[in-house]
Amino acid sequence: MAYQIEYAYTCHIGKVRNNNEDNFWCCGESLDSENKGMSHVRSGKIKQKDFPLLAVFDGMGGESCGEMAAFLAAESCGEFYKEKKKEISEYPEEFLNELCFQMNRAVCDYGQENKINSMGTTAAILAFGADQVYSCNLGDSRIYRVSPEGQIHQLSLDHVLGGGRFGKPPLTQYLGIPEESMGLEPTITAQEAVIGTRYLICSDGITDMLTDSEIAAVLAREVPVAETAELLVEQALQKGGRDNITVILCELAEQEQNWFRKLLS
Repeated sequence: MAYQIEYAYTCHIGKVRNNNEDNFWCCGESLDSENKGMSHVRSGKIKQKDFPLLAVFDGMGGESCGEMAAFLAAESCGEFYKEKKKEISEYPEEFLNELCFQMNRAVCDYGQENKINSMGTTAAILAFGADQVYSCNLGDSRIYRVSPEGQIHQLSLDHVLGGGRFGKPPLTQYLGIPEESMGLEPTITAQEAVIGTRYLICSDGITDMLTDSEIAAVLAREVPVAETAELLVEQALQKGGRDNITVILCELAEQEQNWFRKLLS
């Protein structure tokens, strides 16, 4: 099926934190290692046949380690994507697994070289095949699918240790796990590509502030993805904005015909 992806993305530092530990990769765009987020929502569209890839990273670690981990993941994601992107259509799950290992290696190598014992980042990724949409995640940054009828479903798996007594429970999977200590096991799903379906990738700056039903209510509105993404951020800020907020929202749409094909039809 020929289709295109209409997307919008933004990153907000929030109302409490002084630094931004979030980053992303969205059709070639990402943030520097030191940044204060973005001032506005950006949007665009891309054809599926161009093998688009969308990803959100939420870094963690003392001092500036979180920012650096998220930046390294985004940088490594971009490098691997540019080299291997055509494999998305042929071997999508293998592509996503190898991408995670490459990003993990980049974060681990930096930590070892700089004698940093604790740094890491979540990863939540979408890749688009001809007939399937693939999700991949490590950690608690989430991926949601909203059907054309407005039904919301979480595609990602929260990799967290249950029963945390103080604050948020620790992550059981993330980028920055030394290969010799435990296995990296990304959660990968595949679902049919359906026109009108929306996908949301977000950091916990959204999901800690808004319930699934609140998120679904925003995503189900029949307004452009850029306006919807902006509204999600506004609502998270109104609820307190306690963490950095990153949103990538996309919708599958019928591919626009070029002028020559329109003439023929």
